[in-house]
Amino acid sequence: MSPKVKITAIKPYPVWVGTRNQLIVKIETDQGVYGWGESGLSSREKAVVGAIEHYREFLIGQDAMQIGRTWQEMYRSQYFEGGRVLQAAISAIDIALHDIKGKALGVPVYELLGGKQRDLVPTFATTRSEASSAEVVEQVLELKALGWQAIRLIPAGQKSEKIYEPRESIAETAKWTVKCREALADDVVLGIDFHHRLSVAEAASYCQKMPRGTLDFLEEPIRDETPAAYEALRKLTDVPFAIGEEFSSKWQFMPYIERDIAQFSRIDICNVGGLTEAMKVAGWTEAHYVDMMPHNPLGPICTAATVHFAAAVANFAWLETRASPGELYHGFDNPELFPGLLTLEGAYYRVSDRPGLGVDVNEALVAKQSYKQWEAPHLVRKDGSITNW
Repeated sequence: MSPKVKITAIKPYPVWVGTRNQLIVKIETDQGVYGWGESGLSSREKAVVGAIEHYREFLIGQDAMQIGRTWQEMYRSQYFEGGRVLQAAISAIDIALHDIKGKALGVPVYELLGGKQRDLVPTFATTRSEASSAEVVEQVLELKALGWQAIRLIPAGQKSEKIYEPRESIAETAKWTVKCREALADDVVLGIDFHHRLSVAEAASYCQKMPRGTLDFLEEPIRDETPAAYEALRKLTDVPFAIGEEFSSKWQFMPYIERDIAQFSRIDICNVGGLTEAMKVAGWTEAHYVDMMPHNPLGPICTAATVHFAAAVANFAWLETRASPGELYHGFDNPELFPGLLTLEGAYYRVSDRPGLGVDVNEALVAKQSYKQWEAPHLVRKDGSITNW
């Protein structure tokens, strides 16, 4: 194989898998080595496809092995740099290039990131939504019995496809959060994801309705645009924050790291700029004693890439999985579409030693799959005003 591996094709495939679309991207080379990547901007896949097609115009013919240089060219060679659409496109391309380089060198991707620091990657499991108090307690006890040492709750309150009242949600959720803690005792990590649906006052009120020590992390309670809002919330609660899944660059992470706002980093490999950018954020957070807790809501390509990342960083807590009993209905892991996909061993993913990412895609079958328009719920309050999903 020649030292230079030229890119010959970049093929985006936005396809419906399970209950949502996945945007997977194949990069082909003149040496016959190919790589797969995934974009994480759910429900806006067509916008990302357009960005990938723009990048494709100047990436064809370039050396697939020069991943860092390619990242800089994609980011810097335009006036309006960055943003979630462009970074999601860069992420998919960057992951695919890591897959190519690993295969070309005959090594797993984690070797490109500094080597493996763990053989098993612990995950956290998530409860099913819209359950009664008794059902939620049953779910967390089931997950504990299956080996999960970290469990995430989903708030109550979305009683229909459209209505969400924050105050009603936090009042009900606080009651059964306490019951879950009592059932689990203190030997299981317990958190909750409010999906940035609350205001500062609402998030503080939720935390203050429960005994101290009930929660180990509070995920995305408010929107991220204003770091000072999180600093205000910190003065009103001592629950650790897990935030960052919607961040699209190291610069967006910067105030949250340097001002010590976040205690867990919910980095998304498929949105932040791929493995190249994620490793930079990981080193930065390590210096501030912040552990990585990656967002992983997509398919097997995202999972494989994130497992390699998790294997290679020192400051790691848990990886999100959508393959626990409460989330199997999503159907994102399709072994027919994704040969070699990672499967859970209890509450862990074993790090693959196969070259590259270690997971493949049945391209012939994927090419037959269709894209389906999917919109995240457009939530409103009872007064008719728009609220956050």
